[in-house]
Amino acid sequence: MDVRNCKECGAMFNYVSGLPLCPNCMKKMEEKFSEVKAYVYDNPKCGIREVSEANEVPVPIIKKWIRDERLSFSPDSAIGLECESCGKTIYTGRYCDVCKSRMTHRLEGAYQKQEPKKPSKPKGDNQNKMRFLNS
Repeated sequence: MDVRNCKECGAMFNYVSGLPLCPNCMKKMEEKFSEVKAYVYDNPKCGIREVSEANEVPVPIIKKWIRDERLSFSPDSAIGLECESCGKTIYTGRYCDVCKSRMTHRLEGAYQKQEPKKPSKPKGDNQNKMRFLNS
């Protein structure tokens, strides 16, 4: 059992996985996420600072939601992040589509399928003869 203190309120709780937040703070965070998502939907051309100030959510948390692909923005939005590989402007996630594709192909190339072994053919006539064990 892993007991931790909540990062937000300090209360003790049984930690399972994810953010070190107690169930109450996690629920509040999910409510804030819903508010931010609705705000971005209603105001598609707003900037990240405007979203942060209007919903009272820190900019790093909004960026985390974008990197985790929970929030996505349209190309005409003022919000854009850089691809962590090539620097191209993206609107959700960590990598652009080209870099994602390149990484996928590299991983596929690293894993090579092994061919099944073929049964070997018997050598010579002695292989096909019946044998008896001496008792």
